[in-house]
Amino acid sequence: MPKASPKKPVRKKATPTPPPRDMKRITTLSMVSLVIGMFCMAYAAVPLYSLFCKVTGFAGTPKVGVTQLPTQILNRVVTVRFNTDVDPNLQWVFKPEQKNIKIRVGEQRLIFFSAENISGIDETGISAYNVTPEQMGKYINKVKCFCFEKQKLKAGEKMIFPVSFFIDPAMAKDKNVDDVQTITLSYTFFKVKGS
Repeated sequence: MPKASPKKPVRKKATPTPPPRDMKRITTLSMVSLVIGMFCMAYAAVPLYSLFCKVTGFAGTPKVGVTQLPTQILNRVVTVRFNTDVDPNLQWVFKPEQKNIKIRVGEQRLIFFSAENISGIDETGISAYNVTPEQMGKYINKVKCFCFEKQKLKAGEKMIFPVSFFIDPAMAKDKNVDDVQTITLSYTFFKVKGS
């Protein structure tokens, strides 16, 4: 019986590497694509995140655009404090008309904020807000709010912004918020780019 000849190892053909000039072009295009992609994601992230938070109450963001008002008002009273901040690039004075209020759970309240443009030019701002403690975000329901809408103030102009809200009576069934006696509702005005 003839001996089987040993099999020769099969050599794979080496993939040719692109010349250094092509490698630079590929790297440059990859980096430019990455930067453009990151810019697009960052640009889209803010409105998408805001929408997500408004709908779900995530990250201490109250629900906005509530159409159904509560049918019961509970005896439980909570203090709601109002905090305001302004982007350093926006020359506005922004403050609540009241520092805090006491509100019964389920009771609808109307509060006001004022903003004044102290710069010498017209400026446009947009506000974002959140709630602390965060677990209360899903229970703060805004009926009317100026949030996430562009607000233009002429040089020296002052404007009053109303906010109508209530605390959802469903919070009474949530054991995680039994000890909450004070809620802080914070608003921050940011300068709209290009304004």
